[in-house]
Amino acid sequence: MTDVILMGDPRVAAVPVEECGDELVDIRSRGLDSDPELNPQNPAYAFVRRSVAERLLHAQAALPDGIRLLLAEAYRPYEQQDLYFTRRTRRLMEAEPALSLEAASLRASEFVSPPEIAPHVSGAAVDLTLVDGRGGALDMGTPIDARPEDCEGACYFGARNITAEARANRDLLAGVLTAAGFVNYPTEWWHWSYGDRYWALMTERPHAIFGPMHLSTEVSRELR
Repeated sequence: MTDVILMGDPRVAAVPVEECGDELVDIRSRGLDSDPELNPQNPAYAFVRRSVAERLLHAQAALPDGIRLLLAEAYRPYEQQDLYFTRRTRRLMEAEPALSLEAASLRASEFVSPPEIAPHVSGAAVDLTLVDGRGGALDMGTPIDARPEDCEGACYFGARNITAEARANRDLLAGVLTAAGFVNYPTEWWHWSYGDRYWALMTERPHAIFGPMHLSTEVSRELR
């Protein structure tokens, strides 16, 4: 996995952003399944950029009958992302005191993006999985948000230590999302994005179209 470009790589931060102005929309109003219990600490979890929602609908329509996408988390407030990233960095430094802050920050970005470039903060990223017609989760090899150290790296999309069924399900997920324009963050099979800096770098675009986003006052009031 040494060839993976991590979110903390300077090449990601160097990608310019030309904000296109797409608004945040509630994906639940678009007919896509979600589970608030997967992220009870984030009441804004179901918001994405409008064009991201449209592409998810295309991906949903391409799935075989009886299989659906299930959203775990999309938009994440900057402050929450900063908390996650800082906590992950601190824990790595506590576990390995010889690590510099720079090295620990890069390692932390394997699993949590720096807030200033995080796809979730821009409303460009979705964490999702597949479910059957009764809402039962398909075997994807690990749960969403499985940490690398807890699953022997099975959270990586290309991990070999998963079952043939899990591999087939990951490939199905990848097939419909890639066709809809999304890119995967290779350390997390569940994380896909469109329009952010990482997407731009991976697809050789000259710039990202989505930068950090804040919910409007009206939307924030509705979530309270």
